[in-house]
Amino acid sequence: MKRRALLQAGSVVLTLGTAHLARGATIMTVRVWPAPEYSRVTIESDAALSAKQTFVPSPPRLAVDIEGITLNPALKELVAKVKADDPNIAGIRVGQFTPTVVRLVVDLKHPIRPQVFSLAPVAAYQHRLVFDLYPVDEVDPLEGLIADRLKDAPPKPPADPLDALIAQHTQRPASGPAMAASQNAPKTGAARAESTGASGQIGTKNANTAASGTATERLIIIALDPGHGGEDPGAIGPGGTKEKDVVLKLAHLLRERINNATVNGSAMRAYLTRDADFFVPLGTRVQKARRVQADLFVSLHADAFFTPDPQGASVFALSQGGASSSAARWMAAKENKADLIGGLNVKAKDATVQRALLDMSTTAQINDSLKLGSNLLGEIKRVGKLHKPKVEQASFAVLKAPDIPSVLVEAAFISNPSEEVKLNSEVYQNQLADALMRGILAYFAKNPPLARNRTTS
Repeated sequence: MKRRALLQAGSVVLTLGTAHLARGATIMTVRVWPAPEYSRVTIESDAALSAKQTFVPSPPRLAVDIEGITLNPALKELVAKVKADDPNIAGIRVGQFTPTVVRLVVDLKHPIRPQVFSLAPVAAYQHRLVFDLYPVDEVDPLEGLIADRLKDAPPKPPADPLDALIAQHTQRPASGPAMAASQNAPKTGAARAESTGASGQIGTKNANTAASGTATERLIIIALDPGHGGEDPGAIGPGGTKEKDVVLKLAHLLRERINNATVNGSAMRAYLTRDADFFVPLGTRVQKARRVQADLFVSLHADAFFTPDPQGASVFALSQGGASSSAARWMAAKENKADLIGGLNVKAKDATVQRALLDMSTTAQINDSLKLGSNLLGEIKRVGKLHKPKVEQASFAVLKAPDIPSVLVEAAFISNPSEEVKLNSEVYQNQLADALMRGILAYFAKNPPLARNRTTS
């Protein structure tokens, strides 16, 4: 009784699916998807489950009571499925709380914002009960990119003592009324640009930062978006290759090339919307790219069709009107179903914000996206076949960042046996990564990044 009272004290209780109480439901399988951004636990059953959650902040843990079932071997597997390196989950305990209620206690490594929700059957999945565990303290991804850049920056050469001595005598500040007047006078021209940066926002380049050796630098960021992930495998080839796996490998190869490249002397950095096997909703992918102020957004996929015949790579941009072809329309509809398969909590507070974000596309963004897509196609055809010789357009949800040129690359048809082999080939993966890198650089050669300062201190 004491333990039950502790779990209930000061907690928030959420009831799910009370109208569909699962008496005698069978647990089919359980899955754990760890990631720094959030960890997901999924319980799949042959009938809808009813559950109540209770979060206890100290020490942090989440208790979930699942009604109408008894403990079975599948549920017990959850205990062993939590790995020691899970960023958020310390362990899971499971037991028969009452004759008709199984209690799961998820011990956490830090405070989290839990989301517990149910999903109706879709695709290959039956009913799913999902726990999404988001850390309360989120890491700023832009700060991470800047820190990574600073780590790789070459050390500055030591100052020449003679130069320092000369500077002391030639740049000694004046004193008296004249100096005071010059300090209080409004800044104009180059002086204002020096203190505010090109964007007009106050920067960090002033007397103090100059003395300490820090400065501002234009960091060019490419958001790479490996499609699908986690609960959503994407297309599956005849040999069993999963789209989510091959596009993540391609993203890693392309990241290496981006991180070693420069544009007009400015360093480049790749930011992955997912860097491991976990699901990211479509709107969140767009949101993440905007959060790091990405200059380009490249979503990576591997196409599939009902028959094994189609082959070749394709590049898609957004369309504000109709699709450029029936195939493009079909492709967009298929890719836009990712949220249903991956499992999006439609009751979450940010779901409305994400949907609104996906309706802010602009003509300028689409025009730039078409230019980027054309450059990518021009390079891809040097290493493999094209399915269509020009950039196609359709209403892809993941391409709707209003201020970032965005394209979706279908690397090949994973449903074609010979192309599935290519997608698993290290040689072809590297050739394709090289082609995409050349296409990105060719785009910047004709469309320089917008002037914008990012602090590196």
